[in-house]
Amino acid sequence: MKKNKKIFITAALTGAVHTPSMSPYLPITTQQLIDEAVRAYEAGAAVVHLHTRNQTTGEPDSSLDLMRDAVAGIRERCDVICCVTTGASQMMSLEERLAPIPALQPELASCNAGSMNFVLADIAKKIPDGFGWEKPYLLGTRGNVFANSYNGLEQYVRTMNENGTRPEFEVYDVGMINNIAYFIREGVVKTPPYLQFVMGITGGLPATVANVNFLYETACKQLGDFHWSVAAAGRHQMPMAATALALGGNVRVGLEDNLYLTPGKLAKSSGEQVAAVRTMANIMGLDVATPAEVRQMLELKGADNVKV
Repeated sequence: MKKNKKIFITAALTGAVHTPSMSPYLPITTQQLIDEAVRAYEAGAAVVHLHTRNQTTGEPDSSLDLMRDAVAGIRERCDVICCVTTGASQMMSLEERLAPIPALQPELASCNAGSMNFVLADIAKKIPDGFGWEKPYLLGTRGNVFANSYNGLEQYVRTMNENGTRPEFEVYDVGMINNIAYFIREGVVKTPPYLQFVMGITGGLPATVANVNFLYETACKQLGDFHWSVAAAGRHQMPMAATALALGGNVRVGLEDNLYLTPGKLAKSSGEQVAAVRTMANIMGLDVATPAEVRQMLELKGADNVKV
């Protein structure tokens, strides 16, 4: 495992899980997304993880123009690293999800490390359907498989390699570590890989201290040298952040993963959650890395080489 002198924080700003009816603070428009990225950066985030949405309804939208405008707008205002999603929505095709990589050639992009049931249906019971698409979208995940086949994974990684983009492997369960190990042996994945352990998704590994440690120890045995971070859904966000910091890992927070700052209190920004993690890290005697330091850690090509 990579032993970094500093930890870094990622802010996942909007995602494709939560819907506008769940929080008035969820960024929808490109301008809201840009403003959120700046707030997260100012609070201490070195990386922002980006999805885009329909500017009127808030529905997940993989339009290249939206992503290009978001990345360009963020770059104009701060030096944060933009991690572009290739998850977008589990309802989208591989081609739709992969399109931003050759078009934008980002420094960093998410790469889901295996297929899974990614079920959001229970959320539909808790919300009004303000825009008409929300409940059908959430309920539809009950009959869907989030497909990331070996052929698809290889296509994602090779496309990223060709465009100078570092994959951030989203690991929802322990078998996905075996998938990454396979592609390392095949010479497709460059080492050391960067893993984001995503905990507490219905259909994925439960968010517990034991399971974070299980993922970490399995990755040590299977992969040897690697970078890693932890994200967790809902109320598990901060406990799993503390676990990651205690084990020497990095942390992802943000409104994509959790709409609350504390139980019952909606976060007004992903930046509030970033600030909380930064305070937690400082209390534990850990320094928080800048974007420049993270670029060095992850061997990123730099914002000047992003095609916007």
